[in-house]
Amino acid sequence: MTDQTLGKLGIHGRWFVDGYGRRVILRGVNLGGDCKVPAPRGGTNFPSDFLDHRTVSFIGRPFPLADAPQHFERLRHWGFNCLRLLTTWEAVSHAGPDQFDTAYLDYFARICEMAGEYGFYVFVDFHQDVWSRMSGGDGAPGWTFEAVGLDFTRFHAAGAAIVMQHAYDYARGGRQEDRYPQMCWFSNHRRPANGIMWSLFFAGATLTPDCRIDGRNVQDYLQYHYRAAMHQVALRLKDMPHVLGFDSLNEPGIGWLGQPLHRDYLSRQPETPEPVRFGLAISPLDGLLAARGIPRMVPEVRFDRATRTLETVREVPLNPDGVSIWRDGVPCPFEAAGAYTLENNGTPLDDAFFTHQGNHRFDVEADFLVPFFHSVAETIRAVREDWLLFAEVSPFRTHTAGLPPGMPERTVNASHWYDARTLQGKRFAPREFGHATDRAAGEEAVCARYVSELSRVEAAGTSLSAHGAPTIVGEFGIPFDLDQGAAYAAWNAGDHGDAPWADHTLALSLMYDAMDRLLLSSAQWNYTASNRNDAAIGDGWNQEDLSIYSIDQEDAARGADSGGRAVKGFSRPYARRVQGTPRSVSFDPAQGEFKLVFEADPAIAAPTEIFLPAIHYPQTPAIAAEGCRISSPREGVVAVLAETPGLKTVIVRPTC
Repeated sequence: MTDQTLGKLGIHGRWFVDGYGRRVILRGVNLGGDCKVPAPRGGTNFPSDFLDHRTVSFIGRPFPLADAPQHFERLRHWGFNCLRLLTTWEAVSHAGPDQFDTAYLDYFARICEMAGEYGFYVFVDFHQDVWSRMSGGDGAPGWTFEAVGLDFTRFHAAGAAIVMQHAYDYARGGRQEDRYPQMCWFSNHRRPANGIMWSLFFAGATLTPDCRIDGRNVQDYLQYHYRAAMHQVALRLKDMPHVLGFDSLNEPGIGWLGQPLHRDYLSRQPETPEPVRFGLAISPLDGLLAARGIPRMVPEVRFDRATRTLETVREVPLNPDGVSIWRDGVPCPFEAAGAYTLENNGTPLDDAFFTHQGNHRFDVEADFLVPFFHSVAETIRAVREDWLLFAEVSPFRTHTAGLPPGMPERTVNASHWYDARTLQGKRFAPREFGHATDRAAGEEAVCARYVSELSRVEAAGTSLSAHGAPTIVGEFGIPFDLDQGAAYAAWNAGDHGDAPWADHTLALSLMYDAMDRLLLSSAQWNYTASNRNDAAIGDGWNQEDLSIYSIDQEDAARGADSGGRAVKGFSRPYARRVQGTPRSVSFDPAQGEFKLVFEADPAIAAPTEIFLPAIHYPQTPAIAAEGCRISSPREGVVAVLAETPGLKTVIVRPTC
């Protein structure tokens, strides 16, 4: 049975609120990174041709049921009170349209039920990255390509997607920057497979009205079957009050929407909905023609730090072998709709094909995402009316477009945020950011930058309500293989102390400091039960390694923190329920001092609850809160009850 202390959450203005009216801060984690891939050998660290895509199973992701208690207990010990629980369209419906894996649904429902028993709120994330495993990511079933008319077995040969299972040399192992550079999966957003699928998914009815599958327009067909999978999960969870709702779709791509067909990347940048990034600058026309088997030369773009401008480095061949990714006899729906013709080896016919319909210039979010968000909200609320919708736009658009006007009621801003320098460079060095000789100033500069960036993430939800709406940073985190995995080498050499994790701990501490300053809820990416300290494995997906836990770091001598990485950085004190309105929160890990200032409301008949992690407070701490009754900490939680209104200050300090 669900932990009865949880209660159902609602929203009020920018806050999550419980049944007493207390403001609730969710300190969550994504569970887990390997839920993107089948079990037990579906991770990208195993070669695959994906031909078994209709018979795979995701049972055991995020972990077998028998192992669930140890993982839930560890996460509870670290202070998390919320899980962004991952599943995928493929996990639910890999066998085919309207075919659902009932054994997996039983398993997923039990995992979700157990999460409640251990005291976790849950919101379900239907996860995807660059559409599907067959196009270099995860999410959609393989049959979606077949339904549209694409042959995913040709993607690698045609350059339509970079897929680790095709590019990586498994016999060689390790990092392979020459064959499969780190984070290169992200560049699949620009390649033909993703351009085609996302354009059809969000705008097929507008762009290709005559493209029909089983009597439906391609857009309606794909979105219907996506929602059908979500509906099946919703039915299994409808009686679980700790389930807050559903994420609409993780980091949705927008394909070629908003881009001129024959795009000049450098001179026409202001016209495009997404910024030009380093790498191959593939125009929609390049992508469409390459998909047809016509070789193209495309510019490789880089950012010149000296001039702070983009420049073309060279021209690179795309699909030089002329491999078509369309199944034999299947016409390209975009050609049929008048975007281009194959005459003269490819000729654009309508440069505004992806930007306009008649005189109307597409507003990507308003025209295509808002209707999608409403359809998802209707799907889940047909099962349980009080569920919240957790929404996000394309990760390239969070700071520029944000969540658009006209969103469904009771939508939560679940936008993501990463420190791009740390994520891509896999180094964390505040001293390099203008304060080489002043460590404290360097750290404060980094934290100030984080606050600025997270403020823009929060601002992405300003359109949701005139009275404000909650924000939960749906993903953030760090790669733990910083500096070529130096901490792993130290661990293997016998150093199981804090020193090898100093940079990781500091990076996470500054991220949480920034979120404390903004009073934001969050869900860290991620906890992967199968993680290994191996450059070929990591979280089991495209060599990413952001898990706060690893099997390889289990050590009985560390007690409940066994397996944890940089635990002091993320297991921190926080006010998880507040008897009134929080005004400020701060934590000084060096001194161990936690401070909460809140506007007390004695009409709320329940105390403020503060989590105090054992790793920072191994002894019962000293707690001061004038004008409040303080209970003795139980299971790491202290209760503070204000008896009079007004500002109250709670200070917690460690004792010797």
